[in-house]
Amino acid sequence: MEKIIPFTIKDLSKITNHRNGEIKFGEKMITVPKDADSIEFLKTCDAKYVLFGIPEDIGVRANYGRPGTASAWDSAIKSIANIQHNRFCKGTQLVVLGQLDVTEHMKNVELLDFNDIDDRSKLSQLVDKIDKDVSHIIFNIVKLGKIPIVVGGGHNNSYGNIKGTALAKGKPINAINFDAHSDFRILEGRHSGNGFSYAFEEGFLKKYFIFGLHENYTSKSVLDIIKKIEDRVRYNTYDSISIRREKDFEKEMSQALEFVNDDSFGIEIDLDAIPNIASSAMTMSGFSVEQLRQFISFFGKNKNASYLHICEGAPDLGEEKNNHLIGKLIGYLVTDFIKSNITQPVQTIIPSLKTF
Repeated sequence: MEKIIPFTIKDLSKITNHRNGEIKFGEKMITVPKDADSIEFLKTCDAKYVLFGIPEDIGVRANYGRPGTASAWDSAIKSIANIQHNRFCKGTQLVVLGQLDVTEHMKNVELLDFNDIDDRSKLSQLVDKIDKDVSHIIFNIVKLGKIPIVVGGGHNNSYGNIKGTALAKGKPINAINFDAHSDFRILEGRHSGNGFSYAFEEGFLKKYFIFGLHENYTSKSVLDIIKKIEDRVRYNTYDSISIRREKDFEKEMSQALEFVNDDSFGIEIDLDAIPNIASSAMTMSGFSVEQLRQFISFFGKNKNASYLHICEGAPDLGEEKNNHLIGKLIGYLVTDFIKSNITQPVQTIIPSLKTF
C-alpha cells in the first residue's frame, strides 16, 4: 500500500499527553513497525480495527462545497491518542495505519476554481485518482478480515470505501448513510455529491439507505430517481422524525437495519448532519450528537457492519479556539463503534461501610 504515509510510534508519542497514573490510547495503539510490510504485519496482528485517514477536500471543492475537510484527520488522531485506555475501551484494539498521501493532489488544486468548467473537470479527474487509491487500501484491509475506520475527506470517498469492500467480499455490499443529503446526484464527473450513485451504477452498491435527509435540500430529480428504484434505495427524513414527529428515531433505525442487514454493509457518517459542526455544508438544524452516537452504536454492533467512515468535518472552518472539538467528537464516534462489539464489564456495586 504505497500510497499511505505511515503513522509511526514516534508520531503517536508526539501527540500523546503523557500523565502519571494514566494510560492513553496513544501509548497502546498499534502502529506498523518501520520497514515492515503493512499487509504482512496486519495479517499477524490481533487488533480488529484499522484506523486510516484521508486528508483531502478535493471532492468537496468539485461539488461547490467549502474546502476544509482536509484538516479533520489531524484533529481526530490527536484526540484519539489522548482517550483513556481502560476496561471500557482499549487502544490495543486499534491499528493506526496512517494517511493517504494526497500531498501532490492538494497542491494541484490550490489555484483551481470550481466555477470554471475546465477546472472542475480537473478536480473530478483528481477525485478519480483518489478513488483508485482509497479502494485499493480498503480492499487490502477488508481482505485480511479487518474492519476499516476511515476518518476525513469528503463524501466522495464513500465510493472507494464501497468499491474496496465489495471487491474484497467478492460481491456488492449495502450502505447506511447518516446524512442531511443523499449524495446520489447525477453522474456528471466525480465529486462529493455522487459517490453513492457512481457506486450503485457500477455495481458495487446493492442497497442504500439514507437516514435523516433534509427535505429542504433534496432535489426533486433525486427523489424521482429514488422512487423508481425504491426496492434498492430508501430513505427517511429528519423533518418527519424530529420536526413533525411522524416517525420514531429508534423504530426508524430498526427498519433501516432490516433493509441493509441482508448482507455486508458500510456505515457512512456525514458530520454536516449535526447542527453547528464546522463542515463543508454546515447546518443549524439536525440530529443531536447523542442521536448520532446511538446510531453508530446500534449499527456497529451488527456482524455485517464492514466499515465506518466519518467525513465532511472541517475544523479549519470553525472558531480557532474550538476547532479541536471536531476531533474530540470523532474520537467519541470511533470508540462508540469499537465498544458496540465489546461485552461491557459488569459494574460492581460496593456496599456502604457500616459505621460503628
